[in-house]
Amino acid sequence: MRTITLRRSLVALLAAAISFGAITQAQAETLRIGYQKYGTLVLLKAKGTLEKRLAEQGVEVKWTEFPGGPQLLEGLNVGSVDFGVTGETPPVFAQAAGADLLYVAHEPPAPTGEAILVPKDSSIKSVAELKGKKVALNKGSNVHYLLVRALEDAGLKYSDIQPVYLPPADARAAFERGSVDAWVIWDPFQSAAEHQLQARSLRDGSGLVDNHQFYLATRPYAEKHPQVIGVLVEEIRGVGEWVKGNLNEATAQVAPLIGLSPEITRQAVERQGYGAQFITPDVIAAQQKIADTFTSLKLIPKQLSIKDVIWTPPAKLAQQ
Repeated sequence: MRTITLRRSLVALLAAAISFGAITQAQAETLRIGYQKYGTLVLLKAKGTLEKRLAEQGVEVKWTEFPGGPQLLEGLNVGSVDFGVTGETPPVFAQAAGADLLYVAHEPPAPTGEAILVPKDSSIKSVAELKGKKVALNKGSNVHYLLVRALEDAGLKYSDIQPVYLPPADARAAFERGSVDAWVIWDPFQSAAEHQLQARSLRDGSGLVDNHQFYLATRPYAEKHPQVIGVLVEEIRGVGEWVKGNLNEATAQVAPLIGLSPEITRQAVERQGYGAQFITPDVIAAQQKIADTFTSLKLIPKQLSIKDVIWTPPAKLAQQ
């Protein structure tokens, strides 16, 4: 009797161990992607091809939306997502804060996809006239660097304005109330403000910034799952190439996903860069310049080395 009982106990323990192992394996084979309300990842999510390809490798895909790049990178930093997309500046602030992240790929420049806006009836006609004014922006976002560069180009220092750090929704509310004088923002919020509020653009990124979109992953995930990262970049690139040849169809798909009119969405879609590629030396140099700028402004506490946080794809993937 004792032998039977012992045997049953061992079987139960073995079943529990197998069950626990299956759960652990399932968790390890889940790719958690962070995305923002707009961009190529929105179309990739809607398309569903990534899920189909990764299912062949036994990988499940889960998506989490974030209001901006800094918040998304915080999600990467604390381990709630494995992969995400953001603008140029958030990775710099994340690296300065000690986040263990790697740059995986980037989109081509999209300098007109961000701008410094003022209300339609504002008396401000140039960036130079922002001296002493309240300017809303999402701290550490891509537009943070645009603002720094635009002020510098106009002969002003960052300390010459009053920055008001707000996420996009709160910044728009403040902009509409008139409690800030200008708003530095990216698409599709930029396009929406231009169409819905008739906001005027003082300066976009043309001639000032590249406004690359970067795809990043946690170091542990990228190093452990290079093939998954390779599939991701390939799928993102494919969606981008499709958009370039199908702007009307892409607009029709994106508009209901982000809750904006086709007219507003089309403008934003046209201003985005498409064609994801692995990180190149010139992009590393441009990103290093951004990091050095924020170090000199003492907005980040230390000198950074961007080349130290670049993911190197396996040779087979790098050739794609």
